[in-house]
Amino acid sequence: MAKSIFYHAGCPVCLSAEHDILNLIDPSTIEVIHLGDNTDKIAQAEHAGVKSVPALVTPNGNVLHINFGASIQDVKG
Repeated sequence: MAKSIFYHAGCPVCLSAEHDILNLIDPSTIEVIHLGDNTDKIAQAEHAGVKSVPALVTPNGNVLHINFGASIQDVKG
């Protein structure tokens, strides 16, 4: 089974969303990627359609932008 991918940047909004998502969905079905710590994954997130974080990319490719912590451009610095 393919996993969802939760992208975030470590801000309070992102961390709160991560906590909620992991409480709602089985954590074994989600890969969590902190883009501040894993800048090499920013291009992957952009390719998937992530415009802001926090965002959840579902296994079928839908991007669910959750609240607003930072734009992907802000994360890129």
